Amino acid sequence: MEYEHIVHPFGPLYDARSKILILGSLPSVKSREASFFYGHPQNRYWPLMASLLGEPVPATVEEKKELVLSHRIAMWDSIYSCDIRGSGDSSIRNVVPTDLKPVIEGSEITAVFCNGGASYKYYRRFQEKELGIGAVVLPSTSPANAAWSFERLREEWKVILEYL
Repeated sequence: MEYEHIVHPFGPLYDARSKILILGSLPSVKSREASFFYGHPQNRYWPLMASLLGEPVPATVEEKKELVLSHRIAMWDSIYSCDIRGSGDSSIRNVVPTDLKPVIEGSEITAVFCNGGASYKYYRRFQEKELGIGAVVLPSTSPANAAWSFERLREEWKVILEYL
């Protein structure tokens, strides 16, 4: 598979009331096709968020937006553009980080959570010092992280509830 240069195809999801920011690395092929976060049908992000927040699993993009925004959660990615093969985080190179300042300044965000190690790696490298907010790395909800059961993910991810 050849490297492809990807520029993030959609903007952040947040509003002035957002209290926490959840960062991925870069949208997967399926998410880029859907033009929205966590678009792969096997990604456990949306069922996990619904479970943690005591809400039904959202089906549409509008329902997904409503779920997170109504609970004061913002979402974006630590990478704005890079070269990548398919969806593989391990192939990422030539990273241009996302400018997260407008999201932080336009909200009440006091905590950052990274969905997986790649997001955390690039946040630490490019954004943490500038923003002055340390991040908590959480296990990836990606289907590639099959070693983590839904129950184990839920146990680790429930830390976000302390900040909402």
